[in-house]
Amino acid sequence: MAHTVLINGKVVTVDRAFRIAQAVVVRGGRFIAVGTDAEVRRLAGPETRVIDLGGRTVLPGLVDGHAHMDREGLKSLNPSLAGARSIGEILSIIEREVRKARPGEWIVTMPIGDPPYYWDVPDILAEKRFPNRWDLDQVAPDNPVYIRAIWGFWRHTTPLVSIANSLALRLAGITRETQPPCAGIEIEKDATGEPTGVFYESGFVPTVELSLMSVVPRFTHAQRVAALPESIRAYHAAGTTSVYEEHGASAELIRVYKEVWARGELTMRTSLVIGPDWGALPGASVETLLRDWATFATGAGFGDEWLRIGGVVLYENSTAQAPVLRQAMPYTGWAGYSYGASLPPAQVREAIWAAARQDIRVVTLAGPKFLDVYAEVNREIPIADRRWVIGHISTLTLREIELIARLGVVLTLHTNRYLWKEGQKLLDQLGPAGEQSIVPLKSLVEAGVPFVVVTDNVPVSLFYPLWQAVTRVDRYSGRVIAPEQRISREDALRAATIWGAYLTCEEDVKGSIEPGKYADLIVLDRDYLTVPEAEIKEIAPVLTMVGGRIVHERGELGPPAGAGRGRR
Repeated sequence: MAHTVLINGKVVTVDRAFRIAQAVVVRGGRFIAVGTDAEVRRLAGPETRVIDLGGRTVLPGLVDGHAHMDREGLKSLNPSLAGARSIGEILSIIEREVRKARPGEWIVTMPIGDPPYYWDVPDILAEKRFPNRWDLDQVAPDNPVYIRAIWGFWRHTTPLVSIANSLALRLAGITRETQPPCAGIEIEKDATGEPTGVFYESGFVPTVELSLMSVVPRFTHAQRVAALPESIRAYHAAGTTSVYEEHGASAELIRVYKEVWARGELTMRTSLVIGPDWGALPGASVETLLRDWATFATGAGFGDEWLRIGGVVLYENSTAQAPVLRQAMPYTGWAGYSYGASLPPAQVREAIWAAARQDIRVVTLAGPKFLDVYAEVNREIPIADRRWVIGHISTLTLREIELIARLGVVLTLHTNRYLWKEGQKLLDQLGPAGEQSIVPLKSLVEAGVPFVVVTDNVPVSLFYPLWQAVTRVDRYSGRVIAPEQRISREDALRAATIWGAYLTCEEDVKGSIEPGKYADLIVLDRDYLTVPEAEIKEIAPVLTMVGGRIVHERGELGPPAGAGRGRR
């Protein structure tokens, strides 16, 4: 007998034939039948919940290949300054927080600007400048105040700006003699040499609060544990039912996931990649450190259908901020990944070889930079069936695509950054001759290379990357970047479903709506396959189901938005 039956819909199965069905049956957390209304109704009983979809479109649950999901819930821990359009309005928000606080208690806010991107600050403020320590002192003379910098990868532009009031500066020991801890950080000073309380950073990782302002209260373990279910709910509301954290998870974050999983609150199918802290054992070789992880990181890793841990991320960080970030370990701030996981290029190469010898799945985050090392390894240790991963792809040549296909490498593609935010920038750098190499989606499809679209946490909805894959529009110029590299909606959807399941080595149990697979699906407010292209990014689920359990539901299932409109 079926537990749940969904009828009268447009069920996009994303099976091998990309079949469209009317109805689907769920029992025991899995799909047991997919077909017509008449076929499915025969499996319903008196206790079966029947959901009439009203013609709505159903997709398999979406898989985010680079989610940074844990960050989302953390954003609500500090007061937001969103919507403030003057220094006065910022001060009003801070004054409100002061009234709720005890004297001496820290007031820490989110950055200035509007989430998720925090564009165009301080120009959005009437004064066209940032507030300074003296502005903040007006409303908080007896409370230390710190306005956080953004996590730079939300916007992908610098500088990052954070601001402290006079009491906060005093508690941090910052005076006119204080020097930046590294290049790329500026302590703004007035004409007399006195710090204004404004800090500028040229890197994407906010380093001031981990160094000069390390006295500022940090995210606690309890806060991270409480925030993770909030993060999960936000991603479920956007249609995501599985995440792969390819940027790596620090020990700090793995502990959080383990605790939420042990409580039975992990409703997101989660695959974590290990981000080792290479400096944890000074003098130890990467081979020795990887040997410790190899007991459970080999192959597809270990765990259950809700939490899997395996593979190792390898990436470079040669910036001036890197030593400062490592000193903050084991605390990771917004990152959630280990700052100590980065290595010099020569050691990345060494670690790739060491991981291959121990059958640890490798993830690199430097585009095709280490692709030739993959090929070298493959000549001695075949990797074609190990599904090694390359992330942060901005450009690929045809020669690189051919090599990727031969090596069986899986790609994750950051269209939010390299098409929408930086497509024109890349085109200006490469010129017309290199345009076809910019996030070459069509070439990858034609070569049979599996790739996965990702959110990178901004925004949390995968319908933005789906829209970007189909349209390839640059945000700043409005230009379509390499229009020949646009892909169909069907292929884009595969990159968010069945190819995402392939990334986590689970294509046999999820990624499509087929009997025997996990009952992960989403019901949409409009038809992904037919809405005008500009509306793809606006699609939102009215219902999200994971393992047969409804984890997000938005009102009653009425008629879909834009019913009757055709595909443009």
